[in-house]
Parts: sequence; structure tokens; C-alpha cells
Amino acid sequence: MASLARSLASRTTLRLAQSRSLTTTNIVRNEATSNLGTVQVQKKPIGGFRGGIVGFLFGFSLASSFAAYHLLEEYQKASAALQASVEALKVSTEKVSAHVRRIEAVEKDLKALNDASASKDDISRVRNEVKKLYDGLHVEFLDLRTHVWGIQQDLHKIIKKDSTEVRI
Repeated sequence: MASLARSLASRTTLRLAQSRSLTTTNIVRNEATSNLGTVQVQKKPIGGFRGGIVGFLFGFSLASSFAAYHLLEEYQKASAALQASVEALKVSTEKVSAHVRRIEAVEKDLKALNDASASKDDISRVRNEVKKLYDGLHVEFLDLRTHVWGIQQDLHKIIKKDSTEVRI
């Protein structure tokens, strides 16, 4: 590339020297042509530093996009797991609230039964009344029995008296 640029520059200078010279003498013409020389083409350095920066930026952007993709994937997985956990919590909460409603209904029924049922004092009072009634009935039964026994004795006496008398 450099040799091509030099040959192109030398041809250009020869043409210019031949066609547009201000002087007509040979010496000046030769000096003018020898004075121009070759044109140096400036090279752009494509060295390790610029290539390293470009490579680093390319690698960094590739790694960043890969990391962002995996981060988004992990976020979606975590979000799905969290959503499933929230749904499970919702179902569990509904079950707990149903159990609480049933417990409240049972407590309400228990309170109604408690209010309707008798206490120990009531039971002992009723028991004492029943004992008194039973004792009173037993006493009446015994009185009635003694009365019946007395009637039987009287009846036996009358039957014996009648049977001992002879009728004619």
C-alpha cells in the first residue's frame, strides 16, 4: 500500500513539474522536482490498544446482554413462584376462614346449649325436690299399705266371726 502511494505521488509530481513550471531552465525544473519528494501516507494504528477496547466493549455488551437475559429469566421464575405462593396462601386463608366460621357456629350453638342447660345448683335443687317427693310418696305408700293391712285384718276378723257362728 505504501509503495502504491509512493509511485502515485511520484507520477503526480512529474506531471506537475512538466506541465506547470514557472521557470524554463533545466536546473530549476530539476530542483523543483527533486524538492517535492514522496508523499508519506499516514497510517492509522490498528494496534492492540484500539482492538482491545473494541473487543472489550463487544465482550462486555455480549456478557451484559447474556446476564440481562438470565436475570430476566430468573425474575420471571421468582415471580411465578411468588404468584404460586400467593395463590396457595389465598387458598389456605380461605380454608382458615371457613374453619373459623365453623368454630364460631359451634361456639354459638354451645352458648345456646349452655344457656338452655341446667347448672349444678339447678340439678341439685331438682334432685332434692325429687327426693322429697319420693320420700313423701313412700310415706304415703306405707300409710296406704298399713291402712290396707288394717282393712285386711278387720276383714279376717269379720270372716272368722261369721264362720264361727252357726246359722240356723
